[in-house]
Amino acid sequence: MHSITKLPSFARFLIISIPFFTFSYQALAQNITLSGFVSDAASGEKLIGAIVAVPSLNIGTATNTYGFYSLTVPSAEAKQLEVNYVGYEPKVVTIDPVAGGKLNIELTATLQLKEVSLSSSKKTPIHERSQMSSAEIPIAQAKALPTFLGEVDILKVIQLLPGVQAGNEGSSNLIVRGGSPDQNLILLDGVPVYNAYHLFGFFSVFNADALSNMEVIKGGFPARYGGRLSSVIDIRMKEGNKQKIHAEGGIGLLASRLMIEGPIIKDKISFMVSGRRTYYDILARPIIKSQTDGNGKLILNFYDLNAKLNYKISDNDHVYISAYMGSDKFGFKDKSNGETFSSGIKWGNITTVARWNHLFNNKLFGNLTAYHSRYQFDLYSEYAGSNDNFKMNYISGIYDWAGKYDLDYIPNNRHYIKAGAGGTYHTYTPGAMQIKGNAIETTDSTDKLRSVETHVYIEDDFLVTGKLKVNVGLHANSFSIRSKNYFSLQPRLAARYILFERTSLKASYAKMNQYIHLLSNSGVGLPTDLWVPATDKIRPMQADQVALGIAHNTRQDIEISIEGFYKKMNNVLEYKNGASFALTGTKWENNVTQGKGEAYGGEFFVHKKSGNTNGMISYTLSWSNRLFPDLNEGKVFPYKYDRRHDFKIALVHKFSKSIEVSGEWIFGTGNAMSIPTAKYYSSVTPNNNGDWAYSYYYPSRNNYRMASYHRLDIGAKFTKVKAKSTREWVLGVYNLYNRKNPFFIYTEENNGATTFKQVSLLGIIPSISYNFKF
Repeated sequence: MHSITKLPSFARFLIISIPFFTFSYQALAQNITLSGFVSDAASGEKLIGAIVAVPSLNIGTATNTYGFYSLTVPSAEAKQLEVNYVGYEPKVVTIDPVAGGKLNIELTATLQLKEVSLSSSKKTPIHERSQMSSAEIPIAQAKALPTFLGEVDILKVIQLLPGVQAGNEGSSNLIVRGGSPDQNLILLDGVPVYNAYHLFGFFSVFNADALSNMEVIKGGFPARYGGRLSSVIDIRMKEGNKQKIHAEGGIGLLASRLMIEGPIIKDKISFMVSGRRTYYDILARPIIKSQTDGNGKLILNFYDLNAKLNYKISDNDHVYISAYMGSDKFGFKDKSNGETFSSGIKWGNITTVARWNHLFNNKLFGNLTAYHSRYQFDLYSEYAGSNDNFKMNYISGIYDWAGKYDLDYIPNNRHYIKAGAGGTYHTYTPGAMQIKGNAIETTDSTDKLRSVETHVYIEDDFLVTGKLKVNVGLHANSFSIRSKNYFSLQPRLAARYILFERTSLKASYAKMNQYIHLLSNSGVGLPTDLWVPATDKIRPMQADQVALGIAHNTRQDIEISIEGFYKKMNNVLEYKNGASFALTGTKWENNVTQGKGEAYGGEFFVHKKSGNTNGMISYTLSWSNRLFPDLNEGKVFPYKYDRRHDFKIALVHKFSKSIEVSGEWIFGTGNAMSIPTAKYYSSVTPNNNGDWAYSYYYPSRNNYRMASYHRLDIGAKFTKVKAKSTREWVLGVYNLYNRKNPFFIYTEENNGATTFKQVSLLGIIPSISYNFKF
């Protein structure tokens, strides 16, 4: 048993400096405190968000992100402890009223998943939680929905939630409550992932077979999170089966995947390794060769590798080491007449993290984390001939080294306190172009930028009365770069008040700061989008968001929520007119401008979690605008992802243990874009025929709406369970009625007449895949 005096000094300060910790202490003689871990009985995997409660006393708690819980109960009354988790048999444990201390609990998975939830893995009803604007999505449940080309994409599942939309057709990019894609903090085992997309945004980098849990927060951010304005997506990898070797995978039209997990030393050391690779380039090779006289080669592929090691040192100490590596390649290579030409782009992420969990006592849990991450892209072009050669590379990237320490302190059932501190050393390479040839060698690069970011936070989930519960906290951070130091205090507050038996009123406020920007020329999520930091010339982004809502849980286990939100953003970044990442000879800081953003709207969400037919309905009505002094003559204009109406419905129906069907329909107002309303002859630049070129007049920025977006996806799953294995055939159709949704619009000149042409990217796409487990 350890005491608080053995904690690091900053941790002792965080704990003893909060006077309200002592408000709810009761005499120790009247209470017993139970603590431990809740895990899967078959695999040993920790269960995140499992509910541990004493129903007779109407008290309970939820396990944290490492499966740990702590619950204090009156010793004279405590009798039975009930543990619940979606997809597992409930378990009732008899408590010894004179004992207490450690109590690890194992749950057994049900033979058939009776509840399919798209938003929450907890049994705590929505109206009882202080947190609003959030959703927890078990990975197994996300797999129930239709897939695109047979690939389960957890970020596409998030797009079904209210207030969340895709950037473009088929994209996994996330636009949350009027924000931009870079305003989403995407964490894999606590490590930020900067580019979370494969194939230019069509798939996420997250292989669902390697994951165990995912939480999404759109507002009312707890103080433990910082660094982004619009959302937090916290994704956790599997720990590895501690009991036996287990494998699962699949073969689809686009890619194949395999995950293997098992014990190295049973009940002590376990591992998990997974891999995924696409083979589109292999399938397309005969087509490319036929169109290029056999000399052309398409380069288009991606891969993912996930690995994790879990070491139980003792009942009080666990060590986890995990890593992710992923890469994309897209290009073309041609060999003919003794000449070789190739061009393309390569990009990818690497993350590694080590964590040490330590249980100080039955009320205090600590987690020490150290990690490294790297994101880099390389745009290249090469030519080699008998008399000449040429090579060009444009490289950009961001590299992080970081460490942090987090504490969970549960003095009693009325308080759940989290506190921590950490720091990150960033190295940014905004862009470096290198050109080599027979007669030339030149390098044009921006300076590497290095910065130090630190943070400290404390929060308390506090049950004030039986009806009122609040989560109050403070996040403070600093950012130092060049000779500039930024400091920010960010208060956070979320509250719920029980209006009626199953209905509560909720409210939240959060102030957020963001010290990193994504410079983007398009909404496709291209890897050529540049990550750049706040500097002495470029200020960090800031946002204030408030939300108010009502949450209701019916007796039929249907969750209903209505929320309204308002978000004000400062110092958002855009390229100046005509600027792009490819401009050389000028610093990127001279090519950008900063302005303001505003987003507001309402969200409606209905979620049925149980029964053979289950699913969700969501609707969002929202506005999102931008204001830049250097753009649109300093006038307000709609953001390119401003979407007035966004409606989504997703359903899953299980006919039997073997047959399951699913479907989803999505409708959204078209994206905003700029189109010209007039043209005139330019007296500046003649074209190649000696005639004067056209110039176009744009009355305002994003003055036009593309056609509304809608599509229907369906899927069917046929499962056969054997004694030691399970196999599945999954059929799906993307865009069932072949809707020609707009991807972009361009102008075309023909005999002096100007016409606008719409480009549609994805029509009806059937798919088939085969999945297996053993």
